[in-house]
Amino acid sequence: MRNSRKSKMVTEENSHHKQAFGSEMQSDPNEDEYSFRISNISETSHANYDRPRPRLSSDYNSPHNTSPTWDPSSSPYLDPSWDQTTSPLSKSPWTSHVEPSTNYSYTGLMGSLVREEGHIYSLAASGDLLYTGSDSKNIRVWKNHKEFSGFKSNSGLVKAIIIAGERIFTGHQDGKIRVWKVSGKDPSVYKRIGTLPTLTAYIKSSMKPSNYIETRRNRNAVWIKHFDAISCLCMSEDQKLLYSASWDKTIKVWRPSDSKCLESINAHDDAVNSIVVGFNGQLFSGSADGTVKIWRKESQGKGTKHFFSQTLLKQECAVTSLAVDPTSNFLYCGSSDGLVNFWQRDKLLTHGGVLRGHKLATLCLATAGNLIFSGSADNNICVWRRDGSEHICLSVLSGHSGPVKCLAVEEDKEQTSGDRQFIVYSGSLDKSVKIWRVSPQAQQQLQNQAEVGMSPPQTFPSACSLGSQSSCRVSQRRK
Repeated sequence: MRNSRKSKMVTEENSHHKQAFGSEMQSDPNEDEYSFRISNISETSHANYDRPRPRLSSDYNSPHNTSPTWDPSSSPYLDPSWDQTTSPLSKSPWTSHVEPSTNYSYTGLMGSLVREEGHIYSLAASGDLLYTGSDSKNIRVWKNHKEFSGFKSNSGLVKAIIIAGERIFTGHQDGKIRVWKVSGKDPSVYKRIGTLPTLTAYIKSSMKPSNYIETRRNRNAVWIKHFDAISCLCMSEDQKLLYSASWDKTIKVWRPSDSKCLESINAHDDAVNSIVVGFNGQLFSGSADGTVKIWRKESQGKGTKHFFSQTLLKQECAVTSLAVDPTSNFLYCGSSDGLVNFWQRDKLLTHGGVLRGHKLATLCLATAGNLIFSGSADNNICVWRRDGSEHICLSVLSGHSGPVKCLAVEEDKEQTSGDRQFIVYSGSLDKSVKIWRVSPQAQQQLQNQAEVGMSPPQTFPSACSLGSQSSCRVSQRRK
């Protein structure tokens, strides 16, 4: 699984004159990418693909996995014909089942956004907008849980979405980052304003032999472009730098203001599955090689450079997800063994303990307030509440019929009961996005049915009295 070939890191030798963001971020001339409005689409039919789900291996994010997984490029169980019949100009196969907003506190399922277009790989939420990315060519935009707009890329699988001000960055299977912006005249129209790396920068870089690095297949590639799938995107705390992680084992540092790739970090010995920024600019990376590493940012003249600081974790199983809490005091790490490790900043990043709530790999993590959410290949989402350095499992959200691949959390601003509540979006390989209301209060409720309205919410026990549904335990270790 591990690749021992070493990649030579090459830094860009010449500094190009800065250009305006819109003009510099040129696109490939052969790409057919555009946005579309839901209101102008016509009715069409879509196929119903009832396929058996392949058996999942322990390394869910590794590109070197040889057993059948949900990767559409390798799975024999997925029918690619949907991609030919579903156009953004035809009616979306999504259906929305969301209950009206209520003013009482409970934890449970509010509704589902279901489609037959593809597995859900990425989510991003901002206010009343939700962006969903899948292994289709479309990124859907939802407003107040209703399909609102969308935009399309020829690259196919959308593995990462982040929102930075007025721009939306999407990371793709083809190793490219696309940049989108909503139209100033029509909020339902999104335009692609660039691709990273830019075509100009790629051509200039490809003219110099010193700008090529050796890939794992004994091929040479220009260092400013990922030569494998992008797995994760994140922004620096001051929003001035964009980081992209890839299955090619590298992390690339971009300056969105002039679309320049500043640095390529040979970070790990296997695929980089997750990156997050926190603790005053430190970069954390997790990999299929089983390690979590810290990278320190230092200023060098007008630019910055990242240096390896330390390895927080080294284990046999793959690191699949990372998250930093909003107060920047805790770092959480999910692994393919189902565990969630955490470290405390105010204790010099000493290991704080392990959260044990899943039977299969922890594929995604999210934090909000004093809550931590972990989504897993066991189809469940564990909700953890942190009190000081102690963690308890409040509830397990069950309803997905496939692995939970991505999470997004927003505070429920419409709640008037006085209790702080959160709206949690979970994207799954069952081709659905589910919407949950979560209250951090001690008495929790869970709606057992997958669709709203089938049965009333039932009282759900706190502190992990879950029986056979899950085995949630917290192991605290102090040094």
